[in-house]
Amino acid sequence: MVIQESAENYLEAILMLQEKNGFVRSIDIAEMLNFSKPSVSVAMKNFRENGYIEMAYNGSITLTEKGLEIAKKTYSRHKLLSELLMMIGVSEGTAAQDACKIEHDISEETFERLKELHGREKAK
Repeated sequence: MVIQESAENYLEAILMLQEKNGFVRSIDIAEMLNFSKPSVSVAMKNFRENGYIEMAYNGSITLTEKGLEIAKKTYSRHKLLSELLMMIGVSEGTAAQDACKIEHDISEETFERLKELHGREKAK
């Protein structure tokens, strides 16, 4: 499954907002990602048409199984990479920014080795 980085960021943001607030609206996504409301509206229309999200009559957004799979994968990469970067002394803010850049490009093989390393370090 190949999806563009911007789409991964949107889906990850939806998941993060869902976990934080219990609900997600387009305005929440726009504020979190610092995008314009019209840009988010266009993206949500595309996600809805491609089966990544569903929108309720009141405007609340939920991820479909297809969208949730991508969001979880991206978010889990983000969290692990942030933790690893902080373990080596990177500040929390910089670690989060750098993890966001790395999470989209890292190979599955490298990510799996980093997960193993992280597990060993946490077990110490």
